[in-house]
Amino acid sequence: MAATRPWQGVIVAIPTPFRADLSVDYDQLQEHVRWLTDEGCQGVAPCGSLGEYRSLSDGERADVVRAAVEAVPSGCAVVPGVGGYGSRQARRWAEQAQAAGAQAVLAPPPVGHPGTAGEVVAHYREVAAVGLPVVVYADPAETTVDLTPELLARVAETDGVVAVRERDVRRLHHVRDLCPHLDVLVGADDVLLELTVCGATGWIGKSPNALPRLSRRLQRLCAAQDLAAALPLYAQLHPLLRWDSRPEVVQVVKLAMGFVGRYGGPCRPPRGPLPTETEARLSRDLRRALRADAQL
Repeated sequence: MAATRPWQGVIVAIPTPFRADLSVDYDQLQEHVRWLTDEGCQGVAPCGSLGEYRSLSDGERADVVRAAVEAVPSGCAVVPGVGGYGSRQARRWAEQAQAAGAQAVLAPPPVGHPGTAGEVVAHYREVAAVGLPVVVYADPAETTVDLTPELLARVAETDGVVAVRERDVRRLHHVRDLCPHLDVLVGADDVLLELTVCGATGWIGKSPNALPRLSRRLQRLCAAQDLAAALPLYAQLHPLLRWDSRPEVVQVVKLAMGFVGRYGGPCRPPRGPLPTETEARLSRDLRRALRADAQL
């Protein structure tokens, strides 16, 4: 494994840009990846839940990863999601990520299968056997499996499991006690400060898709534990960050990108346009965040 840890810092969970006919726009994807890294983000995570990976064909999903790898500059990382119903599928996506040149993979438990502890551990052994560093994706709402600290400790015994993307602030210290060798990464935008101040070494974030420079500044202030500067900025951004925990977050991120002049594009069904009142609330929260960005 490389001496550096490419899953640390600000890794942006990126959406998949679709054209009006809902085909994948790879040119827009690559332009977005280059913009994010030019703005100071350390890497991107395609083909996660924000990337609508379940609506992609196998060919599209592989091409999204390859396009992201081609677009990142030297020193920046691609950490693709390798979610799949079965362990064979997840391993195949990890192999594809390795062949494409990714630096690590973001691996949920078996998607849609409420597996036993033994099945979950075996799943991660299958993914880790490919040889890329594995970041565990802990989100029971997405996968139906609750990766408790005790279960995570069993998973973390597998060589190659290097980090966990965690959303629950209350679990961080328990995870660090049981798995001191794992990096904890922030898994929800609206707990960035709390998790980072307590030791999280990275952030797999959604809000940076619209505000990468401001997001990077906030993450650095939190990592430095500069609360005098971080707390007021966090408070000003928090209405926007809270959208990460809403079910319509994919549409929200794409719309927020459009509000700041980026290309978000439509979503594939079953996701549809946001109601007008939701758009208005998002616009208000984004304008509040942009006032902070203008002050930098």
